[in-house]
Parts: sequence; structure tokens; C-alpha cells
Amino acid sequence: MADLRVNFCGIELKNPITTASGTFGFGHEYGEFFDLSQLGGIGVKGLTPTERLGNPAPRIAETPQGILNCVGLQNPGIDRFIKEQIPFLRQYDTKIIANVSGNTVEEYEGMVEKISDADVDLIEMNISCPNVKCGGMAFGTQPKMVEEVVSAAKAKAKKPLIVKLSPNVTDIAEIARAAESAGADALSLINTLLGMRIDIEKRRPILSNVMGGLSGPAVFPVAVRMVYQVRRAVSVPILGMGGIRTGRDIVEMLLAGADAVAMGTVMFNDPTAPVKALRELEEWMDAHGVKSVSELSGAVEVG
Repeated sequence: MADLRVNFCGIELKNPITTASGTFGFGHEYGEFFDLSQLGGIGVKGLTPTERLGNPAPRIAETPQGILNCVGLQNPGIDRFIKEQIPFLRQYDTKIIANVSGNTVEEYEGMVEKISDADVDLIEMNISCPNVKCGGMAFGTQPKMVEEVVSAAKAKAKKPLIVKLSPNVTDIAEIARAAESAGADALSLINTLLGMRIDIEKRRPILSNVMGGLSGPAVFPVAVRMVYQVRRAVSVPILGMGGIRTGRDIVEMLLAGADAVAMGTVMFNDPTAPVKALRELEEWMDAHGVKSVSELSGAVEVG
């Protein structure tokens, strides 16, 4: 049997499969379909300093091979997560990846400091949020803003800090290097691509927020390309995500340069997809004589 264990920032994952933040809630619903202990890690719903109700409906729109969402980070707030959700998640033999968001550098600092003292294993920082002090421009779109917010958050972090990168940039490698130089322990990518749908009968946008984040199989080739580029730009571990559905997709993402992966949108269609993908990954590795999943990371042959 192949060794599926992954050392990610000094944290051992029993296998490389985690769940993507924003798609898994806090695991309650999916726990009715399979034992969450089968996962390498659980990326929980994005957290903010206080409770958020999110954007008004409609906030989901179907697209070919994916969905658009403008949910708006609906969540109970960091304090309720710590009090109510961590005890639930600790019933399972898996790692907890807490995802935090903010609209100012100070909010990120406070979130990272507070969640560092909680019983989580890794912290994922979503820098696709708007910087209210810079006219609403997302933190993750400019290297200088990336360096500022990551270095501030890293100074407060007592757990490994994963910086989640937006694909809505000109040069993903430049952004990745900025995050690494500011102290990021790891990177996760890609977050959703910005998209839009229009109701042609009403001649109005389908989403209440006009535009939303595109996820699902349609973005997979973009995610593979960006992980490949980032792997060649940085040395920190990479959590690859974006349209992964199967064990073969996981192999492809690992070969591109990921050390572990996150699955998300596919679970809306098939809640048991991670379990099936894990079995497919094991079968592929055994069939190809791959002894350890770590052998696959960045092993694509080019030229």
C-alpha cells in the first residue's frame, strides 16, 4: 500500500485531501454522508471578526462546468466558531484548517492572533478581501499590499500560516513571491475566478452582487497552470485547489507542484467525492508503483 501521509508545514496529514473553505461549512452536513476522519484536513467556512449574514439572494448561479457564488462570507463569527464548532470538529481524527478574512490589516492581525490561541492546526488567510483603506482593492492583487498584510499577520501567528491567493491578478508568481518573502509558511491556490451571468429575459445580472466567484471543473486547467507557475517561484508548501473532482485530478495537481489538495464545488454534486477520490488516488499509485504521495509533488516533466 502506498504511503499517503503528507508533511505540510510540520503538520502530518494522513492523506493529501482536505476540503476547500466556503464549500464545507463546518462539516455537520457532510458528516452524515461519510466519516470525516477519512480526510487529511478540513478547511472550515471563512471566518470574520463578527457574525455576517452574507449577501442577499440570489447568490448562486449555475454555469457550464461550475457555479458562480457571491455568498459574501456568511459565518457566525470567530468567537462562536471557537466555542461551538471546534469541539464538534475535534470528534474526528483530522486536522482543522481555520480560514480567516478581514477588511483592514488590523482585522487580519486580530483574527490571526485570536485563532492562534484556539485548538486548530493550521490558519489559512484569505487575502481576496477588499482593503477598505485602499478604495476596496483586494489585498491579494498588489505585491506591496500582500507583503504588508502577510507580515503583520505572521507576527501574530502561533500556528502555520497559509496564504490563499487570488487568481484575479496579472502575475500569480509575483504575488506568491511577495507572500513568501513576508513570511507565509505555505500558499493555497486558486481562489475563485471573477465571473458574471445575465438573465437574458430580465436583462439583469443573475447574482444580487452582479459578479461572483467561479469555481468547479471549468477552472481546473487554470488552477493547474497557476500551481505550476507558483511552484517554480517559491519553496514553501502549496495547497492546490480549483475544480478537483477525482483521484486522477489530484495526481495532476500534485505533479504540477502541490503538496496537498483541497476539494470543494464537486461536493455539492456528490458529497462523498473526497472519499471516492482518495480510493482512486490509492489505486492509481499502486498501479504505477508510486510508494509515497510526496514523490508526486512537482514531478511533472517539461521539455
